[in-house]
Amino acid sequence: MDNQSSISEFLLLEFSEIRELQILQFLLFLILYLAIASGNLLIISAVVFDHHLHTPMYFFLMILAIQDLGSVSAIIPKSMANSLNNTRHISYSGCVVQFFSFVFFEISDVFLLTVMACDRYVAICNPLQYVIVMNRQVCAQMVAGVWFIGLCFGLLHTGGTFSASFCSNVVNQFYCDIPQLVKISCSNSYLTEVAILAITLVTELGGFVFIIVTYVLIFTAVLRIPSAQGRKKAFSTCLPHLTVFSVFMFTGWFAYLRPPSDKPSILNYILTAIYSFVPPLLNPVIYSMRNKDIKVALAKLLASVCSFLCSC
Repeated sequence: MDNQSSISEFLLLEFSEIRELQILQFLLFLILYLAIASGNLLIISAVVFDHHLHTPMYFFLMILAIQDLGSVSAIIPKSMANSLNNTRHISYSGCVVQFFSFVFFEISDVFLLTVMACDRYVAICNPLQYVIVMNRQVCAQMVAGVWFIGLCFGLLHTGGTFSASFCSNVVNQFYCDIPQLVKISCSNSYLTEVAILAITLVTELGGFVFIIVTYVLIFTAVLRIPSAQGRKKAFSTCLPHLTVFSVFMFTGWFAYLRPPSDKPSILNYILTAIYSFVPPLLNPVIYSMRNKDIKVALAKLLASVCSFLCSC
């Protein structure tokens, strides 16, 4: 791009100039990353190795875990490396790749959660047709569609943001974030990214409304189930998904709808960390705590691993 010749790198936000606090931030991010990676890898492994979980609902849950792992892998390792090496630098191309990857995974999460709501609607409101409607081919096409939309929005945001010229290379965030990059743009071309961001937020709002309407229909159908056990089972598959979606959307809107700060702020740093880390961290916990099948599959998986290690 034209402005790449004038800016070859960006300076990301430091947690602190004190070396001991930088090491502390590295350790905190390392613990968070290991917790997120472990939780999501356990979900992926449980779904892959337990044939009882080879159903559309758990297939989508596995894809969600892959996307959550991808989103944190796009931003946490670079921040940890900077803290460990006492630097703030990220190359221009590295910033572009990080920006695109994070947007791709975040947008894909929004649309995948919408697809998962459709899956729950068909399973509960039209159970006799579920196997026919949600077959493997349809599920694969849905995920391909989700990733295609994520790719399109990722390219649009990346092109809209980095086509602008930048007045500064100082990004007041620990990764290449949309609001902060738009803030340091100094040409009218940044308005393109603002328009794309507005379209994205409207699209996400549409997805939110769609999911709310879907769950109103689902809960109406659940309340008509005659047995208490049937209602409990239906709620146990719906509530985790609704919780995950609510946490993801509200933290995301809070992060992007508030105006970017003029000066580096620890509060801004922490709030962005909550948006970036909390949903991927909570997703495995919420699904494993509320889902008996996942608990059983994880127990089998851990037992198999322990048995293998003991035999070695």
